[in-house]
Amino acid sequence: MSEQDAAATLRAAVEAGISDFDTAPRYGHGQAEERLGRLLAPAGITEPVISTKAGWLLRPGPGGAPGEVVTDWTEAGIRRSLESSLARLGRSSVDVLYLHDPDDYPEEVRCTAYPTVRRLRDEGLVRAIGFGMNHSAPLAAYVAAFEVDVVLIAGRFSLLDHEALSTLLPLCARTGTAVVVGGVFNTGLLADPSPDAMFDYRPVPRRELARAQECRALCDGFGVPLSAAAAAVQFPFLHPAVGSVVVGCRSAAEVSANAAAARFPVPDELWRRLADAGFVPRSLLES
Repeated sequence: MSEQDAAATLRAAVEAGISDFDTAPRYGHGQAEERLGRLLAPAGITEPVISTKAGWLLRPGPGGAPGEVVTDWTEAGIRRSLESSLARLGRSSVDVLYLHDPDDYPEEVRCTAYPTVRRLRDEGLVRAIGFGMNHSAPLAAYVAAFEVDVVLIAGRFSLLDHEALSTLLPLCARTGTAVVVGGVFNTGLLADPSPDAMFDYRPVPRRELARAQECRALCDGFGVPLSAAAAAVQFPFLHPAVGSVVVGCRSAAEVSANAAAARFPVPDELWRRLADAGFVPRSLLES
């Protein structure tokens, strides 16, 4: 996206009352952090809540072009990642630091990465620490093994995918771990359930496409179009462990639409109809 569109997107966030921003070095090979840091103040955001991530280092390519992204779970690597993020963001600290997609690195997390983020929190460079992942089972294992302030689970607690409900969310409710849910549209499918849509970062399979279209039809019948995203955005809040939802907005229009969706009154009867069709676990409506 252009610099102008990025600035407009942040201005729309201010108008919508949003001041919480999630980023990572891997998003745009550092450009997301750099733009966020440069454009927050001009947009009128003076006290943002910022979360970023560590565990992967950016290596520039020839001539300073984007190059490789490599894992580094050592203390030096985690510190270098945060230092680089703070420089791009233009800040001396961030509110949340997640270890980013450490699915296949449990020993590295145990031996170096988690102890390092604990120290960074003790040093005041971050206020809260946690894990950001796309799979709930390994994320739940980390919550069980370590003291975690917050977790970000992407794509595993949506109208189309209830994986996080089996283990992760009940565990976080018991431990008092805050839960942020991302990927509520499952890579855009729930926002626009068309044959060329993506689902979990891949072309949508036929079954998931049919389910998303059924879900949209149910919502349309209640005057809650899925294009407005109301049911998809609000669904995670049916579980008491969920504190916030993060959505990826590529334009000012998407910010405004998602903010409106978060406020749109979803009728209780629609939740019940969605439960009848299997899109909402009944346990969430009974609690």
